[in-house]
Amino acid sequence: MGKIAYKTYLNDRLKQADFHGTPTFPLYIQITYERKSIFFKSYYFQLLSKRKYLIVVPGIGSRGPSLEFVKSREEVVINYCIDKLGDNFSLDTFKELYDGMSTDLCDMLEGGFFEYLFNFFWDEGNPSMRDAIHNAIPTVTPYNLLHDFKRMFKADFYNKLIENSFYYAPPYLPLYGFKDGPQKGDPIIFSVMDWQDNSIKEKFQTYVEKTYPFAKANDVVKAVDIWAEKYLSVSSGK
Repeated sequence: MGKIAYKTYLNDRLKQADFHGTPTFPLYIQITYERKSIFFKSYYFQLLSKRKYLIVVPGIGSRGPSLEFVKSREEVVINYCIDKLGDNFSLDTFKELYDGMSTDLCDMLEGGFFEYLFNFFWDEGNPSMRDAIHNAIPTVTPYNLLHDFKRMFKADFYNKLIENSFYYAPPYLPLYGFKDGPQKGDPIIFSVMDWQDNSIKEKFQTYVEKTYPFAKANDVVKAVDIWAEKYLSVSSGK
């Protein structure tokens, strides 16, 4: 296999983007192999530019992800994809694998979980709560909403909300909770690449068994497998 080189860089040929209050040129990636190069926008720059990743403390200030954190995430997934392809490396196959492996499952499953919340509150006769949640989508995560709901609602109602999610929503809640607990990271990211690690799967299953004893942990793991494979299949054009 020939030499592979890569770099991340701020693309000053484009307009600056707002990165949590700081005008910043978009982060791009260059991959070079056999004297040919491809250039593409950083997935994690786009992801972590979202408003929901800005932590705001009233009266104190705000804090968002750093560009260094974004670059570090890119380097991990780039090196992973290069190593995984080995002698089968090509620029096209790399980009396909990168698109799948870099995908953040928490972010991708979030929309389906919001849909579950909409339907749940509608069915429970609380359409205004449904509308309030819908308006808050750009700035909050479902997981943080659930933390507030636990304090707001009676235990029976809250427990019904949580337990029903394992039947009617994608496995967003246990994935996000797992990363917020034994695999804590800031910001919360659980990529398809992370899910390829069998030791992580085992820890995740243990977490589900202990945290949600009413759920079938094996089925939750299988559900995440299906979602992860879905994004790998989409990236490869299957």
